[in-house]
Amino acid sequence: MRRFSFLLIIICSLTLVGCGEKPISPTELPQEVQTFVKQNFANSTITFAQKEWGLFGSEYDVTLNDGTMISFNRNKEWDKVSSTTAPIPTAIVPAPIASHINTSFPGVSITKIDKDDNGYEVELINGLELKFNQQGALMEMDD
Repeated sequence: MRRFSFLLIIICSLTLVGCGEKPISPTELPQEVQTFVKQNFANSTITFAQKEWGLFGSEYDVTLNDGTMISFNRNKEWDKVSSTTAPIPTAIVPAPIASHINTSFPGVSITKIDKDDNGYEVELINGLELKFNQQGALMEMDD
């Protein structure tokens, strides 16, 4: 049992040595990430890119020249988009969430959207924070 524990500790230690963050050139980003930025933020350019190695794959963070920050998971899909200067493009917001916000808060833009296994957390420019489930139903609202 002691040998197994010791071996497990060594394997974990060696695995973690490879984990870390590193600034990279925007051209080093995966094609899926570059395409997402070009399609949804056509008037912006990537000013900073970072690759983060983990046990289950690489994740990426990019910052655009307008201050928008986008995080991509190991599947190269966005999982967080935030901006203090420009609204989040509605094209990336799931339709039920966009519809709810347009109906309940007309003219109010989204400044942050964060998705995880449980659903979406959305922040509006008026300071409201909304939580939606995976299907886009409003679960919680906080100001």
